[in-house]
Amino acid sequence: MGATELKNGGALSAIEESSEQEKDERKQPEADHLIPFSPVTIDISLPLHQMRPHIIYLCKALFKKWSPLDESVFSIETVSGGITNLLLKVSVREDTVKIDTVIVRLYGPNTDLVIDRKREFQALPHISAAGFGAKLLGWFQNGMVQSFIDARTLSPSDMKNPKIAEKIARQLRGFHQVAIPGSREPQLWNDIFKFLNEAETLKFDNNEKQATYESISFNEIRAAIDEVKNMTDRFIAPVVFSHNDLLSGNLMFNDKQGILYFIDFEYGSYNYRGYDIANHFNEFAGLECDFNLYPDKYTQYHFFRNYLDSDKPYEIEVPIKDLEALFVETNTFRLASHIYWALWGVIQAKVSPIDFDYLGYFFKRFNEFKKQKETCFSLAGKYLYSSSSI
Repeated sequence: MGATELKNGGALSAIEESSEQEKDERKQPEADHLIPFSPVTIDISLPLHQMRPHIIYLCKALFKKWSPLDESVFSIETVSGGITNLLLKVSVREDTVKIDTVIVRLYGPNTDLVIDRKREFQALPHISAAGFGAKLLGWFQNGMVQSFIDARTLSPSDMKNPKIAEKIARQLRGFHQVAIPGSREPQLWNDIFKFLNEAETLKFDNNEKQATYESISFNEIRAAIDEVKNMTDRFIAPVVFSHNDLLSGNLMFNDKQGILYFIDFEYGSYNYRGYDIANHFNEFAGLECDFNLYPDKYTQYHFFRNYLDSDKPYEIEVPIKDLEALFVETNTFRLASHIYWALWGVIQAKVSPIDFDYLGYFFKRFNEFKKQKETCFSLAGKYLYSSSSI
């Protein structure tokens, strides 16, 4: 990719223009042909003050109404310094009055190793049309621009709030009814085996990281994957379009209006219903991985009642057999979620520039898998045996 120098405040631009061949190779997905595209890449490693002129350049290129504006009317601030992407809030002010705000999402480098961007862009227009998330306004080589949602990001403790849990459950039921064109094959095991193949061939420049990496037994992980897959395959779990990353950081809430928003669908795919719910429950632990916060059976049943009968806002009577079935399904797929994100952590430890202990995250997730495996398998086995006896 050839770099083009852009004179903006005397600084060498971190924006790189794509060659004509690369532009052809990275054509916008058909469903998004009306969404503006800019063939530039922005260096996510730059500090915000150095990134500012390049973000402004990008916004002016994408939105013609902004092109004549002076740089002084733009304000840029970090919304999220997460462990995959960087989110920036870009506002335009005129005479101290804010007239427009967007969110610029910059992908972390090499995130294509863990995220299928083609799948993401195929799904986004349909997700947006169904009323979920922010609207896609534009995109560029290593990110996208979306509408601003006036709401706060939830914390892991918010997800335990019964009223908020009700809203999450009901909205998740609606999300699972979204139809995305193309194959409806569940992607869980395809993604996990892809992660495994990538993770077991890495080499770290840092000697300490390399030593830690070499302590990982990928044969043990492969055996664990086979065991969990064999167990979950015994369930007739519905396949739905799933969020697959419903942690607190991907949930926003407007307290004044009482409106909940799902955001960030980059891991979205067709998947098993129980996996998507289990993954959400695992995220009660937060990035600190305090799995003592995993919801108890009472809390899960409250969620299930609202998920299974989301049209009834008050007295919800769901048959106990349906609650039990979803409880067992969810808590079996709970194990698959730990394996997925454990392997994700290994890959990110190699490629991500973000200051986060990804290898430590691997061990926290895989150790929790080992801790819960016997209990979850016992629960599943007893349920499957009793079901076959009826």
